[in-house]
Amino acid sequence: MHLTFETHSWSEDNDRGVATGWLPGRLSARGRDLAGELGERRRDAAVVYVSDLGRAMETATIAFGEMGKPILADWRLRECDYGRLNGMPAIQLHPGRRAHLDEPYPEGESWRAAIGRVDEFLNDLQGRLGARWSHGRVLIIGHVATRWALDCRLAGRTLEDLVDADFAWREGWDYELDPS
Repeated sequence: MHLTFETHSWSEDNDRGVATGWLPGRLSARGRDLAGELGERRRDAAVVYVSDLGRAMETATIAFGEMGKPILADWRLRECDYGRLNGMPAIQLHPGRRAHLDEPYPEGESWRAAIGRVDEFLNDLQGRLGARWSHGRVLIIGHVATRWALDCRLAGRTLEDLVDADFAWREGWDYELDPS
């Protein structure tokens, strides 16, 4: 199965330098334009799986809402839950990510737990969810945690390597998921 990952579009919180986490967030004007470009770029997607957080859902709706493609929200594709630290300045939160590989953020989750959550989604996609889409492109719209889970499982990367690497945004990441 061919998977393509795309991040949610640019948000108002991105403009302000905020680590949104599990807060919904909203797209900025720039983000809405980028979401339209995403729809044009990925017209060949058979289905769109998307995080249920507001900024990701808004991205999917703008990009694909009028194309008649299935847009399926799944909470497991959410960003890492920073708990009490959701919404804090990214410049303060992100340098401490390594400390939260296994230790949850206060009242939140660890990065490894977030990766495990996305991995459960991938297990389902490999089995019952994916049977219908096995011959087309499956587009996943999510967050850093979503991409890290894909990189760990399908590209052989380790969380320890990813946590210190630059996210290096680009127009999508491609993966192959073998059927079970």
